[in-house]
Order: sequence, then structure tokens, then C-alpha cells
Amino acid sequence: MAKRILIIDDEVSIQESLSGILQDEGFIPLCASSAESGIILLEEEQADLVLLDIWMGKSMDGMAALEIIKERFSVPVIMISGHATIETAVQATRKGAYDFIEKPLSYDKIILAINNGLRYAQLEQENRLLRENNKGPVSLTGNSAVIKALRAQIAMVAPADAWVLIRGAHGTGKEIVAQSIHQLSQSCNQPMVEVNCAAIPEELIESELFGHEKGSFTGAHTSKRGKFDQADGGILFLDEIGDMSLKTQAKILRILQEQKFERVGGNKTISVNVRVLAATNKNLEEEIEKGNFRADLFWRLNVVPIQVPLLRDRLEDIPLLVQDLVKGLAAKGMKPKVFSEGAHQALMTHSWPGNVRELRNFIERLIIMCPDTVITETEVHTFLNPAIIPGKSSDTDNDQSGLLPYLAADFREAKKSFERHYLQLKLLENDGNISQTAEQIGLERSHLHKKLKSLYLINET
Repeated sequence: MAKRILIIDDEVSIQESLSGILQDEGFIPLCASSAESGIILLEEEQADLVLLDIWMGKSMDGMAALEIIKERFSVPVIMISGHATIETAVQATRKGAYDFIEKPLSYDKIILAINNGLRYAQLEQENRLLRENNKGPVSLTGNSAVIKALRAQIAMVAPADAWVLIRGAHGTGKEIVAQSIHQLSQSCNQPMVEVNCAAIPEELIESELFGHEKGSFTGAHTSKRGKFDQADGGILFLDEIGDMSLKTQAKILRILQEQKFERVGGNKTISVNVRVLAATNKNLEEEIEKGNFRADLFWRLNVVPIQVPLLRDRLEDIPLLVQDLVKGLAAKGMKPKVFSEGAHQALMTHSWPGNVRELRNFIERLIIMCPDTVITETEVHTFLNPAIIPGKSSDTDNDQSGLLPYLAADFREAKKSFERHYLQLKLLENDGNISQTAEQIGLERSHLHKKLKSLYLINET
């Protein structure tokens, strides 16, 4: 994709000559005659690099503009000036300028500086993505036939530019499938921007996806780029796509077809090149029959369907999953423990309606609650069936609250463990629907979402 270079200079002749040079080199030039208009243009357009003049008549000077640009935008800036001094160059560098070039501009020098600046920006972006996604290589754990088939399917579709609809129940690992596709795709060095469609309030989802202009609604104090804009040149992952309203679905469909959109409150068309991965736990064919999901959007997204298997359909993978989960919890500071062969066999007798997410929470509970280094079959059965605990009266044995396994913990851990267990059961009752669960248990949806995230019952980046 051609890179966009913003030229901020009050001399029309400089704008024209630089634009010609940039076009000859395959860049897309954008021009602004003042620092103020250049900053406004940066809010409206995506620029990959800025050429900024220092002295611009009555306009804000380049040094002041540099501070604003570095504070508000992630873009390299090359300063240009016909009145340069060593002191000015040092000052510009200290304020974050990537390079400093004197006028009259040398064709070779300006192109070299731009290419170096773009390479630097690419490295910065890759480092930022590594920091944000500091999870190491993503892979699907297991050697079962269904997991091997899933890996093969991912390997085939990832290098292509095809759109993918990832289907599966809650907790099966749809997000990991999306991350695996991104990791093996041609866009692996570009961002994968994730959107949890179920977690964003209906009144904000358009702003979140498409961005908004300053003053377009109460609280919009500045312009904002949306997720589609941020994912330009990379991958957009729409998680829980089945929870979108019909109104938003209609707008999404148009954007997916045209790869063009307008920000909320704006009238300027923005073009993007985005590969879309979508995921859902719902039966979209049934949702279409009920009138809750658009058939045309379904067929647009369903280019390559991928079905993620239930954990009960690959119980032989549990020993490897437990090994990975224990390592992950140890990395968070928990004491690593060993599961005996009998414990693995006991885990493989459970149906795991909450899939890998339920298994992860259960393993964490065992590590917290079991004092010994080795976790045995007896302890697994005890915690899987809290009503069957030796030495307790029949009244206690019949307790259905789920509190019994937590009695050995201190109050804080017992409370946290109970909340996790309680909310997990309520989510299962409501098929993972956060809004319905919040209504059932009498909590605000935003508060419940925050609580679920803190208890690791949902994953978001």
C-alpha cells in the first residue's frame, strides 16, 4: 500500500515540488499551508510521515507544531528549514523530530530521509505490537484429530487474503484461532485490531468502529480514528459478531463491501484495505430465521468457515492443556504444581460445558486451594463434585452452593473463588450473554463486564 506523506509548508512552490517528487517515488502526498491546518488534516487523514517546515509566516511555528504532533499522533516527523542552525536542529531532535533537512532540498537526501523514517516507524509499530501482545507465539494446544485438522485448516487459509468466520461455543478458543491466522498471515507485521462487539454499548459501537469527528456528540472533544481506520493494511477481528444490532450490521455490510466509510459526524469518505476475521458463539442461521442477523452479512463474512471443537470432543488433549495452563499461571506468580496421571484421568471424565475457559478456571482453583505440590485424582473429584466430601454431614454433603471447596482459603481468596464460580455458572445459564446475565443477577452491565475481566472469565486486549 502506498505510504501517505503530509507536507506542512506555507510555500506553494515547496508543496508542488515535493508532491511531484513523492508521486514519482510512489508515495501519496498530502499538503497543508499552515501548522494549524496540518494538525487538523492529521486528525482527519492517516499519514505515515510528516515533512514540517519550521518558519511559516504568521502561522504557528514548526517547533510548536512538532510538540503537538508528537503528543497526539504516532507518526515520524522530518523538519525542513531554510534558516537552520545547529542549535535549532538539536532542539528539534530533542522534541522528537526524526531528522532535520536544510533547504534547498536535495532530491536524494529527502527520499533517503523519508524511507529511513518509514522503516523506523515500522520497527516502532512492530515493537509496540510485541509489547501489547506479549504472549509469545500463539498456538493451539493438543494432538487430537480435531485439533490437527483445525491447525491444517488455519495453515491453508492464513496466507490467503480470504475472510474467515470462526464459529464455536464460549471458551473454545476462537480468539486463539484468530491470533493463529494473524500470526501466519501476510499481515503478521501489521496490527490485528480486536473489537468485542458484545462489550461495546450500542450507542458507542459506531464511534468505536468508524471513529468520530470533534463535536459530533456530547463528549467528543477531539476527533478519533475508529477500529477500521486503525486496522488499515492489517486485520480486523470482530469478536461476538452475532451480538451486533441490525442497524450496525447494515453499516458494517456496506463498509465490508466497499472498504469505505465516513466517521460519525463527518462527511469525508475514508478508504481502507482491511482483512476481516469474525467470530461468534451463536447459530447465525437460526438468528437469521429469527430476524436478528442479516443474511447478506452472513454470506459476506462466511467466505471460509472454521468450526472450533468443544473440549468434550477432544478430551485426550487435557493433559497437554493442563501443562500449558499450569505454566501460564506460574508466569503470573502462582506456585507451579504437578498433576498426577490419575488427576488427568479424572479431568477427562468431566464434560466441561464451559470448555477450555472452564478448565482454566478450574485448574487455577485447584492450584490455589490444594496445599500439596502434587494434585491427585481425589482432589480433582472433590472439587468437581463439592457435595462428596468425606467427614461431612449429609446436610453439608447436599449443599449446592459450591462454597465447600473454599472453606480452607482466607476470606479474600474464598470470596474471589466464589464469585468466579458463581458468575461462571450464571454465564452458562445465559449462554454467555453478558447483558442477560447482568439483568438476571441485578448488576449494571458495565460493572459485570469489568468483574468478569478481573476474574479472567473473559479475555480482552
